[in-house]
Amino acid sequence: MVFSKTLTHWYSNNKRDFPWRKTKNPYYIWLSEIILQQTQVKQGLPYYEVFIRTYPTVFDLANASESEILKLWQGLGYYSRARNLHTTAKYIVNKFNGEFPSTYDDLLKLKGVGDYTASAIASICFNENTAVVDGNVYRVLARYFGIETPINSTKGTKEFKKLAQELIDKKNPAEFNQAIMEFGATQCKPKNPDCAACPFNNSCIALQKNMIDKLPVKQKTIKLRKRYFNFLVFISENGNTVLEKRKTKGIWQNLYQFPLIESNKSLNYKELKDIVNAHHVLNGNCFNLFLYNEDDIIHKLSHQHLYTKFWIVEVKTLHENSININDVKDFAVPVLIDNFLKSFNF
Repeated sequence: MVFSKTLTHWYSNNKRDFPWRKTKNPYYIWLSEIILQQTQVKQGLPYYEVFIRTYPTVFDLANASESEILKLWQGLGYYSRARNLHTTAKYIVNKFNGEFPSTYDDLLKLKGVGDYTASAIASICFNENTAVVDGNVYRVLARYFGIETPINSTKGTKEFKKLAQELIDKKNPAEFNQAIMEFGATQCKPKNPDCAACPFNNSCIALQKNMIDKLPVKQKTIKLRKRYFNFLVFISENGNTVLEKRKTKGIWQNLYQFPLIESNKSLNYKELKDIVNAHHVLNGNCFNLFLYNEDDIIHKLSHQHLYTKFWIVEVKTLHENSININDVKDFAVPVLIDNFLKSFNF
């Protein structure tokens, strides 16, 4: 098909040089795809390189502790990816002796691996004719073919997958899949694409109908949830503080944070002091309370915004489970906490 040939020809002349494009090792491809989920290449590449150096094989990753992996993952967000990465590595080592499944259907059974990732690994590593469909692919297909079906609808998911499957170069599925993803990432960009230099500018329906900015279509998502976080940064006279592990499911599971008071609104000094006074960490001891940031720090996640204050709580002593302030850097923490640590300069 003309579309596929034009696309792969463009790719041969314009593809970027990435380390995962120089291998067909499924471990490396899997690792790169998991890291690049919800993450731009410029942010994900350094993490990929560090993971490869630290865990050169799936056996090394499987033998690591979850806390070590979460610490290395720190700053990438969507930490369930890191936990799934570890779970899957152990599964592949224990069940398959380190050998990755070689088909789309079997790859799809791995934790954290969905349609897109299974298609990418199956096509790139094992030459299976299964098309990838990610955000870049949705955008390219929606614009070129003028498709207005919402990409985040059940109908849209099926329609775009079927179309991508019809277009794939059956002689070289790996090249086609990488080409269409690269084209969406660098040429058919979300905003201000260079349509004048596009090899499809004579046949792109969105360009002909002046719909570039309107495609692809997405259904309205759920309403953002507002949450109010108050982190208590306890500091004792001998330089100790307190960290707690988030054990509940949801954001930041198994990461560490300062003791948290969540409220239904932004709290002022008096409101917070009354709560701190009864906090179990203090055990009735006297304390001095200072607000670190006057304005809420707004930390934006996919479906919620966290309005955050950091409160410094100075105390004479802390309980035996406290840690030295200098050791805080060794714990895996959310980026929100990490940014505070850097600015507070522990």
